[in-house]
Amino acid sequence: MGQVHNIGTQLDWIVLVIYMIAMLLFGTYFAKYNKDTNDFFFGGRRFTWWLIAMSIVATGISSHSFVKYSAMGFKYGFSSSMSYMNDWFFVPFFLFGWLPIIVYSRIKSIPEYFERRFSPSARFFVTILQLMYLVGYVGIGFLTMGKAILPLMPESFTILGIQFHVSLMGLIWITAIITGIYITFGGQTAVIFTDLVQGIMLLFAGLMVFFVGVAFVGGWSEFWHLLPPSWKVPFAGYNSPAEFNSVGTFWEDGIAGSVGFLFMNMGLIMRFMATKNVHEGRKAATINILFMLPISAIVVGGGGWVAKAISVKFPNLLPPNVNPDSVFVVISNIITGPGVFGFVIAAIAAALMSTVSTLLNATAAIWVNDVDRPIRLWLKKIKKEDPIDEKRAMVVARTSTVAFTILGVAAVYAFNSYPTVYQAHAFFHATLTPPLMIAIFFGAFWKKFTPAGLITTVLGGISLMLLGNRYPLELIAPIAHGTPFDPVHPFTYMGALYNLIVCTGVAVTVTLSQNKLKHFAAHIKKNPNHTVIMYSMIVFSVAVVLYDVLAAVFKLHIVPLDLIFLITLVASGFIALITTYYVKYDPDTQTIGLTVWSIHKAKEWFKGRKLNEREGEIVKVNWKLKEGNDEEDLIYFSHKDMHKMAAEPGDLVYISDKRKWLGGLKSCHTVYGKPHDEDGVVYLRKLHLGKGLFVEGKILEAEKEM
Repeated sequence: MGQVHNIGTQLDWIVLVIYMIAMLLFGTYFAKYNKDTNDFFFGGRRFTWWLIAMSIVATGISSHSFVKYSAMGFKYGFSSSMSYMNDWFFVPFFLFGWLPIIVYSRIKSIPEYFERRFSPSARFFVTILQLMYLVGYVGIGFLTMGKAILPLMPESFTILGIQFHVSLMGLIWITAIITGIYITFGGQTAVIFTDLVQGIMLLFAGLMVFFVGVAFVGGWSEFWHLLPPSWKVPFAGYNSPAEFNSVGTFWEDGIAGSVGFLFMNMGLIMRFMATKNVHEGRKAATINILFMLPISAIVVGGGGWVAKAISVKFPNLLPPNVNPDSVFVVISNIITGPGVFGFVIAAIAAALMSTVSTLLNATAAIWVNDVDRPIRLWLKKIKKEDPIDEKRAMVVARTSTVAFTILGVAAVYAFNSYPTVYQAHAFFHATLTPPLMIAIFFGAFWKKFTPAGLITTVLGGISLMLLGNRYPLELIAPIAHGTPFDPVHPFTYMGALYNLIVCTGVAVTVTLSQNKLKHFAAHIKKNPNHTVIMYSMIVFSVAVVLYDVLAAVFKLHIVPLDLIFLITLVASGFIALITTYYVKYDPDTQTIGLTVWSIHKAKEWFKGRKLNEREGEIVKVNWKLKEGNDEEDLIYFSHKDMHKMAAEPGDLVYISDKRKWLGGLKSCHTVYGKPHDEDGVVYLRKLHLGKGLFVEGKILEAEKEM
């Protein structure tokens, strides 16, 4: 397929550069709201639903969505929107299960949840998977941005007599540097507020291209009649073609991709954790599913639909061999004028910055909380009860952001071998999502799920997944629903179903066998050679896992499939027994507040005392500074205002600037102190002024949290 070069005008470049500079300055401005790691990673947990909902749009649409769904829309029509309609059925599990668990448990990362729910070893393995997942997503983002910008560039240019050839990877490195600077200094607050602007721009740009494209071909009737009949159906073929079919899209994009994105994408989770409370997070998620996703389906696919109509009516305008991943950019240049096209490309750039900055912020959070701090505890440089050194943590966060930006670019080399971004993204989802997705679901919704079940799912499940990758015809084809076999990229989509089956099977089998595993572990402990027995199991299991990795990577066939599959199952059993033997686990204490069945207890932990669930009013007050202990985290209302809010000293309170359009930017969480007699006035400490950045003379709103 031909690569288009040098489209657009000088004015388009001016618009693009001005926009990028504006976003850099806008993001850097919000660095002043980063007082500590809570602000840098979670925005102070202060924002309202509408701001988070719009920022999720910018993150969810993302640059790869414009590229990959326009490509599929151009090649297959309205069925490109399938993925955006798959999310509704699992959202209740998120709204009433996973979201309240992660908020009320006060975790700072998904791996931290697994340590509290299971064990430190569980946290270790999940941390590795999380970082691989996020770095892979960053790589996909950089790849799509490079493919979107490449058509604008000349094939080469000369500076000071030196000729530079423009390459995809060169563009990606430049993009990575700009994005890294932006997120390194801005933090989560910068991401949220720039996403507010970018989300609006993305929706406007995508809809503009679609509606202008329809007008370009002569209106709705003409647009409809130009599309071939197969382009007008809502679903792709059931099991063909290999690169895009309904059954494959359902398992890879609808299940592994969408569920994984909502439940295990730490970047998105941190966005929900930035809301002021669980209720606001639920509203943001609901609005996103019911309204934003259907609109987004048109935004990201519409460019491909109108491109197809234009290619039929004006075959000379759109090259027949155009690269599908360049369709959105090429068609935008055809139907829009100079400057406007620059705005559209700026929207694509905005999508990249939204997605990648969110993911890089998440990787930094995981590194600080799940790698740096545990290592320092292990080296005995700090104690568990020591407070976080905020200055050092911020330096580590920003340094790790730079490092993961570089790793994200390195990941591009692995994905660039796929013919389209859609297929590269599908492979990524199908490969990395299933084990962690199963672990999260069973951990949150199945009280009996144990550390042995989790760790065996990760190690044993991944080993079986690797065998599926090595022997796709033998292991995946029987459940592939008749989808065609591509020898270069075999069962890119249906691999997700196989991976989900083996991970679920391992998790359920090991968990239901827990009593027998305990019996075997106790029996081994009584054996005088118990150390030799356990070390032998460990060596055997490590050897099997390593062989499975090497077999998948280098296509080895030293051991027949039947035998290595059986050996891998045995190794999985050994991993379950090893975990049961070494890991201390109390199901009574380690499930309370950490599963959907005990959320009420989690709310009590969040508050630190018994809940006060009486309904109260929101009150408006003026504020005054209270002299004394500036670091005391208490604020003081009058008796009358406390009564209106149905609040008691020690309850949690959220106080914010009453101007709704700020979206909670100027706000903070704190605790009620003893009431006074001055109605309509709240006394704050300097601590609260630093967190909330309240403006003198501006009225505040206060509401009891719980």
